[in-house]
Amino acid sequence: MPVWTALPQAIRGAHQALVDVGNASGGEVVRLGLGVSSPYLVTNPEHVQQILQDRAANYPRGDDTALWRSVRKLVGDGILAEGDTWMASRKTLAPLFRRGRIDGLTDTMADAIDEATSRLDEVAGTGTVVDIGAELSRIVCAAIMRVFFDSRVSVDDALRIMAAQEAIVTAMAPRILAPFVPWWVPMPGDRRFHRAVQTIDDILLPVLREALRQPGDGDDVLSTLARARRDGQPLTERQMRDDLVSMVAVTTETSYVVLTWLWPVLANHPDVASRLYAEINDVVDGGPVRAEHLPQLTYTKMVLDELLRLYPAGWIVPRRAVAADVLGGVRIDKGATVILSPYATQRMTAYWGPDAEDFDPERFAPGRADTERHRQAYYPFGIGMHRCLGEHLFHLEALLIVASLLSKFDFTLTDESVPGPRVAASLRPRRRVELTLTRLERSVAR
Repeated sequence: MPVWTALPQAIRGAHQALVDVGNASGGEVVRLGLGVSSPYLVTNPEHVQQILQDRAANYPRGDDTALWRSVRKLVGDGILAEGDTWMASRKTLAPLFRRGRIDGLTDTMADAIDEATSRLDEVAGTGTVVDIGAELSRIVCAAIMRVFFDSRVSVDDALRIMAAQEAIVTAMAPRILAPFVPWWVPMPGDRRFHRAVQTIDDILLPVLREALRQPGDGDDVLSTLARARRDGQPLTERQMRDDLVSMVAVTTETSYVVLTWLWPVLANHPDVASRLYAEINDVVDGGPVRAEHLPQLTYTKMVLDELLRLYPAGWIVPRRAVAADVLGGVRIDKGATVILSPYATQRMTAYWGPDAEDFDPERFAPGRADTERHRQAYYPFGIGMHRCLGEHLFHLEALLIVASLLSKFDFTLTDESVPGPRVAASLRPRRRVELTLTRLERSVAR
């Protein structure tokens, strides 16, 4: 696609441009002329599998791609690195995400979420406008700091970290849009990026050093890192810092970013909202949400799966070819940037039908999804060896948060239109999602 076609589309709207190019090509590999940079866009699920799984060694993240270069300046060498460093970090941290461990913490997480959502009782019915993204941040922090950090990081400090993460992912936008600019060339957002990284270090490094003095015998993140050994030696402070920053991001970012999109979606799909409220009302019946409720929230899970399809937090996945390759009949040059986009693939008509951009939870009805699409047409958490460790955590936490909120409150948006996405490292609404809440009476559906 020549520069005079690709560049104007990208400037008008980077997210929709990827979808439009994917649809126009029918899933063929497309080289995008963006001036100095000419990355390959890959949207076909078969090609996605080849890059992220079958030939993953040839397509590492690459420090010289704009997104990963920025990410590494935040998280350093840890779980988001490559090679031996990544493998060592993953080996240390993966046990914290074991399905059995997470399942065993469900009620603890539910208690923290229930306490956090109960604070909204003070504003329900008063007409007070609530920034639901900010409230979701607080709810997620309350749950994650308790079950992953043994409350060693306070909720207030966790919220400061999340505010810094917000500054970081939005400050990265100019470099994502201009990936050809060297890092040593100043760009808008750079100073904000570095200030936010320093804020995170100022909060976490004292906590980390206290954990080194008193490691404890728990299985929280800090105790695990303090006791970890690599090549028979304790982790250095830098290794611990990099893994700790990565863990805070991994355990908080996706949940509140994805769930922020839920409210305008429900406002625009009253049939979905009614069915969702009815299921939660029937299952939870006005009481606190518990672990035994989750398997019964079938439709709620379908809604969350569809939300992840249309609004995946990780909307763009850049890779660098370390050797020449041929993908779908197209030669990929050595050193070329390859862009994958769950956002694009998961909205393409070739894989999801003519109504691909409509919100329809029935796509994920039990038994239906496995027979109607290519396995890799849906990959909001990635695939292959770098598949996100926090996938099961997200599903449990999101179910708990949605069920807890919708068992207690009805809502009215101040602006019911679905906002467009903002260019950032993760998929965020272009504007704040604001609403007012009213308290639901027990056993009353929407």
